[in-house]
Amino acid sequence: MGESWKGHVLLVPYPGQGHINPMMQFSRRLISKGIKATLVTSIFIAKAMKLGSSIGPVHLDVISDGFDEEGFPKGGSSDLVNLEAAGSKTLAELIVKYRSTPYPIDCVIYEPFLHWALDVAKDSGVMGAAFFTQPCVVDYIYYNIQHGLLSLPITSAPVSIPGLPLLESRDMPSFIGVPGSYPAYFKMLLDQFSNTDRVDYILINTFYKLEAEAVDTISKVYPTLTIGPTVPSIYLDLRIKDDD
Repeated sequence: MGESWKGHVLLVPYPGQGHINPMMQFSRRLISKGIKATLVTSIFIAKAMKLGSSIGPVHLDVISDGFDEEGFPKGGSSDLVNLEAAGSKTLAELIVKYRSTPYPIDCVIYEPFLHWALDVAKDSGVMGAAFFTQPCVVDYIYYNIQHGLLSLPITSAPVSIPGLPLLESRDMPSFIGVPGSYPAYFKMLLDQFSNTDRVDYILINTFYKLEAEAVDTISKVYPTLTIGPTVPSIYLDLRIKDDD
């Protein structure tokens, strides 16, 4: 394909291996469609994993998570504040860097745990798309809590959420059962929807027939695309060469 691309997408996952892999697979899909994809990792992860400038066809670049030497500690609220401060600054700088290349950034695809990445994208004049790695039903439950449509604690079951089937307590995300156990991360889960009124697209790691009712419901709120499952092509349709 050389250097003839239809556009350039910057993908920004939460700094953790389990979060990077789905975006890596989606990057490969985009590339197979003629879209240049640059996957962003933290400086620490790039050094720890001895990453080069690319993995296969996927270009790599870095931003700071505020913990370049020791790695993101996954601790309390102050760690998330540092992540947002360092990440916002270096992500904006990265977008500026690519403006002087043949393929400037057209869209930032970000994991909504990093909700501030959408603000950076919009303030930089590019599109923003939220990439939800959890099931659509889970995402919509958090949406309802964040918007005050579902109150906590949940004291009785089944739980009725418009557009979803009745849910028993066992069907709810574990964080909802004990919302005070990890307050910083529970807030992060809810903040996924804090600024999605600015989003251009919602991308969900699911497929329509698996969660048709939930997808139809959230599609009434946001322009939504199902893009899953984000696993290597060798396990799906064999459309991407050497994707194992």
